[in-house]
Amino acid sequence: MKDRNDREENAKHFLQLIRRSQRGVFKVYIGMIAGVGKTYRMLQEAHEMLDNGINVQIGYVETHGRVATEELLAGLPVIPRKKIYYKGKELEEMDLDAILLLRPELVVVDELAHTNVEGSRHEKRWQDVMELLEAGINVITAVNIQHIESLNEEVKGIAGIEVNERIPDKVLEEADEVVNIDLTAEELINRLKAGKIYRKEKVQTALNHFFKTENILQLRELALKEVAFRVERKVENELVTVEKGVHRERFLVCISSNEKTPRRLIRRTARLATRYDTDFLVLYVQTPAEHPDRIPLATQRHLLNHFKLAAELGGELIQRASPDVIDTIQAVCKERQVTTLCIGQPAFTYVSTLIHLKRYRSFLRFLSEENIKLIIFPQ
Repeated sequence: MKDRNDREENAKHFLQLIRRSQRGVFKVYIGMIAGVGKTYRMLQEAHEMLDNGINVQIGYVETHGRVATEELLAGLPVIPRKKIYYKGKELEEMDLDAILLLRPELVVVDELAHTNVEGSRHEKRWQDVMELLEAGINVITAVNIQHIESLNEEVKGIAGIEVNERIPDKVLEEADEVVNIDLTAEELINRLKAGKIYRKEKVQTALNHFFKTENILQLRELALKEVAFRVERKVENELVTVEKGVHRERFLVCISSNEKTPRRLIRRTARLATRYDTDFLVLYVQTPAEHPDRIPLATQRHLLNHFKLAAELGGELIQRASPDVIDTIQAVCKERQVTTLCIGQPAFTYVSTLIHLKRYRSFLRFLSEENIKLIIFPQ
């Protein structure tokens, strides 16, 4: 009964937001893993909105063959999916243009991190959602914690897999409401064993891999912390007025053309900046040895991917051409009033340490004199 009352109260609050908003109201359900009931909860809310006289449409819902979810979908108006032919196959996508044409008050859009078929107007479904919101259409959507860009490294450390479909953190920052769908590890595993998440033949494989109890517990903690943080941020933004002259942190992360390390540095710095409700800068110093004419195309592609990630996470990219990396870092720190410098763990050798020891000491003295904190992220 309490769960039903809470759900009705949440639906009532969302209904009030819809009625007073010009831009679309954006609600995101977050889960720790597949099968916790995000889609089911969205459909419950859609029924409640429909009962309250709201023009609700299902833009895209994936039931994954789950009987209870399919039963709940019955009775809700569904916008037919758009059929797209790609490489000789007929595929289906959410029909963005049809939704914009119908202009429902509320549309339900599942699987926010989905990558659209090549040739679609937007590369990602979250970009479709942003267009719907700008058109004044309210959206309820869902995503799992492992699909949040800045948490990619943490999820990989927990589950040992690289999640390819991700959403930038800025998408969650746009949300008017972020709601966690929570289950205990025992409840989730019981649902899995009962065939309520995957078909019977896939259950054991899931139990042996992503659905291990230790994975679930860590992902659950990650989801709870993320939603709690988003709620805290929203309260602060709505209730706390920032006084003029208040000191603000500013983070600067230095990256190279290395294939993997810079992505980890960018994500971790973005998380720090988000925690402090501030911006961050990403500095790439192009030495003569890394002139475009002298580095391989593969390395140039790595750099472009780093720059793209920085932009997606809300960072400001600074590119400088200079033979002296340390001088450039110091100059940018002064110019942009950096308070915290983030770098990767230097790959020192005994010889290089002896040669550059005086320079490093000078650099540390500069940071101390400018009151700039130094964070060295481990490999």
